[in-house]
Amino acid sequence: MTARAPDVPQNRRMQIVRTADRPDLEAKTDTAFRERWPEFVLHDDVVPTYLPRVKEYFADFSVLLVVDDDTVAAGGWGVPFAWDQTVADLPDGYDGALRRSVTDHETGRPATTLSFMAVAVAGGYDKRGLAGRVLEALISRADHHGVDHVVAPLRPTLKHRYPLQPMAEYATWTRPDGLSVDPWIRTHQRMGATILGTAPRSMTVSGTVAEWESWTGMAFPASGAYVVPDGLNLLTVDRQGDRAVYVEENLWVRHR
Repeated sequence: MTARAPDVPQNRRMQIVRTADRPDLEAKTDTAFRERWPEFVLHDDVVPTYLPRVKEYFADFSVLLVVDDDTVAAGGWGVPFAWDQTVADLPDGYDGALRRSVTDHETGRPATTLSFMAVAVAGGYDKRGLAGRVLEALISRADHHGVDHVVAPLRPTLKHRYPLQPMAEYATWTRPDGLSVDPWIRTHQRMGATILGTAPRSMTVSGTVAEWESWTGMAFPASGAYVVPDGLNLLTVDRQGDRAVYVEENLWVRHR
């Protein structure tokens, strides 16, 4: 059952704040947004190496949409990096954007582009256009810092229903109005975004067979490829080596 969206009377205030300015909301933010991603996504191989530095270097590119100063309704964050505006120069995807942003910052390479990395809306606040407000707020942060270009390695909302279809094919599926069949892609298209191409190795998650069984609630009794809940692609399981690896393909879009 889908939670009913809480009533937000006209006299209640909704405002965008920097995440770093509201450390008191950290626990609420984690609780509100953790449910929006499958457990395995939270165990990305690259994140432990780079995310702590991303939080330190790029606090200005992380925002929350707060109701009445104490309720987190939505939020999102991004990373800035250098990009020459060609598809060939795009990072591999989510993991690649993390790496490049940190490396560029530490080597003094000026950023030209902001990449949206994640946006989430808390349960009960869906279908209010709040994700779009967060994206616009992040674009404003890019403007503030003189960053001219905006891209994103999207994780399409409904792609998990079609894990056997390549992302390049899925990206061409449209409704009669010409917009994507996928709600998350449509959100970006309505803001003027265009599709640049796929990110075949956007995210990699590896673990033991037992870890993956815990993350997915499934059993993997034999080696092979498996469809897993909320997986955009297949999981490859090696029972003999006690290893399972998931490589996720995302979709690069450009906002401007």
